[in-house]
Amino acid sequence: MFQPNMFESHLLFDMTTKSSESDLGKPKDDDYETKSGTEIMDVPSGDDQDPSQRAKKKRYHRHTQHQIQEMEAFFNECPHPDDKQRKELSRELGLEPLQVKFWFQNKRTQMKAQNERNENQILKAENEKLRAENNRYKDALGNASCPNCGGPAALGEMSFDEQHLRIENARLREEIDRISGIATNYVGKPLTSFSHVSPHLPSRSLDPGFSNLGSQSGFVGEMYGSGDHLLRSISGPAEADKPMIVELAVAAMEELMRMAQAGEPLWVPGEHSAEILNEDEYLRTFPRGIGPKPLGFKSEASRDFAVVIMNHINLVEILMDVNQWSSVFCGIVSRAMTLEVLSTGVAGNYNGALQVMTAEFQVPSPLVPTRENYFVRYCKQHLDGTWAVVDVSLDNLRPGAISKCRRRPSGCLIQELPNGYSKVIWVEHVEVDDRSVHNIYRPLVNCGLAFGAKRWVATLDRQCERLASTMASNIPAGDLCVITSPEGRKSMLKLAERMVTSFCTGVGASTAHAWTTLSTTGSEDVRVMTRKSMDDPGRPPCIVLSAATSFWISVPPKRVFDFLRDENSRSEWDILSNGGLVQEMAHIANGRDPGNCVSLLRVNSANSNQSNMLVLQESCIDSTGLYVIYAPVDIAAMNMVLSGGDPDYVALLPSGFAILPDGRGSLGGGGILDVGSSGSLLTVAFQILVDSVPTAKLSLGSVATVNSLIKCTVERIKAAVISDNAQ
Repeated sequence: MFQPNMFESHLLFDMTTKSSESDLGKPKDDDYETKSGTEIMDVPSGDDQDPSQRAKKKRYHRHTQHQIQEMEAFFNECPHPDDKQRKELSRELGLEPLQVKFWFQNKRTQMKAQNERNENQILKAENEKLRAENNRYKDALGNASCPNCGGPAALGEMSFDEQHLRIENARLREEIDRISGIATNYVGKPLTSFSHVSPHLPSRSLDPGFSNLGSQSGFVGEMYGSGDHLLRSISGPAEADKPMIVELAVAAMEELMRMAQAGEPLWVPGEHSAEILNEDEYLRTFPRGIGPKPLGFKSEASRDFAVVIMNHINLVEILMDVNQWSSVFCGIVSRAMTLEVLSTGVAGNYNGALQVMTAEFQVPSPLVPTRENYFVRYCKQHLDGTWAVVDVSLDNLRPGAISKCRRRPSGCLIQELPNGYSKVIWVEHVEVDDRSVHNIYRPLVNCGLAFGAKRWVATLDRQCERLASTMASNIPAGDLCVITSPEGRKSMLKLAERMVTSFCTGVGASTAHAWTTLSTTGSEDVRVMTRKSMDDPGRPPCIVLSAATSFWISVPPKRVFDFLRDENSRSEWDILSNGGLVQEMAHIANGRDPGNCVSLLRVNSANSNQSNMLVLQESCIDSTGLYVIYAPVDIAAMNMVLSGGDPDYVALLPSGFAILPDGRGSLGGGGILDVGSSGSLLTVAFQILVDSVPTAKLSLGSVATVNSLIKCTVERIKAAVISDNAQ
């Protein structure tokens, strides 16, 4: 007798309970059954039946072949005709409207029963496959012989690898079935969409590096018309690839868990208290993965952890919502998009969520090419309550596509701690062709601080602090200055957040940008690009010229940061302040370090004929990077914000500085917060309104002016901080 397994029983229970729940308290149209294929029982239902007629003998009518054919054809187009349609059909066929109604009821009941029988057959066949596989394993165990004596082998004499692979195969099969079932429910595909995931798939089939896998790809379409960049050319996965994506995600989750929790020999101590992945041990431990490393690529692997001030559920939500994720990590994620959600999870949370994504990762400088990835993200809650989110590249599902970076299983484990804190363990593992990185940034990239786990964790810790300060209500009155209400404080922090995000997404080498390098003599390269702003409420309607340059300076990052954020030294480098006195009007601390704050500055011009100017500024610092970002703001608009008004319509053109370690010196236990002998990589970026008419053409004079402005600023900064550092 057929006995459904747990997964099948769940589906059968779901189907029967849906029917039984809807039947309570009322008759259903589909409760009538046919006498035969051509005989229809004229029995009114419920309210339609005359009580005096209920005891009479039931009468049966045999429909003609023509009547049946016509109703069959109508049923194919509309299985639930309304009263008007039934009357019209009865008039055409010479039947009573009630006869037509009962025929359609019986037909729907037949179709429902047939579908249930088909689904049961599918479930039964799958169950038989699993039972047969189980029996084969039992037979293999029973017939195993000892390699030394030739006698029967006990279980303990089997190789450890063989035992482990068989146990792993059964567990992964169970998880794949579960995720496939979830995806079936939420994507709306029939169960058969995933039934061709063979339970006998060889282990190498999880390796998209094999050529036969690429033939299944069916990615089409272009977002921006260029096939050279992943974000511009990728659409959702083909139906044939989805079962493989599910299997790959489950295997990636297994690898992430082991990578996050393993010690030596997989991870060995490196310089600066960092951990280095033992690649030989990695290949022995994880022989499948996503295929061999492409020619010309190098491996980057790192692991780090932090205790952050955020609930574990909120962290999972940030990671699984592409908008929140790209906003929180705006310094790292320049662009991101969810292409298709294969599963939204179960029980109202993200457990089992599966989505195909594409993203572009950056360093805040035009000199470091971005890393573009096409990947699947899978979220799972484990039995001990730990949540895990893993990414793994799907690039090899796209035959002919050229990618310069791919992600081996990377992501994080999130463990709940008391008082709303969480422990996050982050693993970042990529293979990349980084030969086009500028020489001055190569040491930073090579040491792992540019794209590694330490930067992800430091950014997350910093952003959690910032979010906590935004929601704080017990703020000392002395910290508010001119901000007289909690609403005004939140509005100002929200405006500053938009300013920082705009700066970070516009300063890197994203493929969305079109930087043009200006010819220079004896100075750093200055890159410029233009942007027309017309319908953006957060920017004035105009032509904006963005200019940026990056250079090395022999001063530790913390000293450069302190100099640039100090309002008392602003006149030494800010040409636009015209040597006027700069006064801090409002100050909001949004982190443990004093350097993490939002300020409102008033620039009192030395020329009495010029009006005073307000500047919104945020300074950010963590163990891998520092930022000073600012934007001139309209006085009337800022008064509205300080009163708690909506900051989304305040026009901003952010400029500022990104300060990174040069990767050459010892960073010490505290990262760049330690003052050492290492230098800094400083990116200066300006956005200047060059014409208030968006349709105007950019003049060469405007480009020359901005070029001169940025060069003069760089020279002033160098002279000031080098002189200060020498003292």
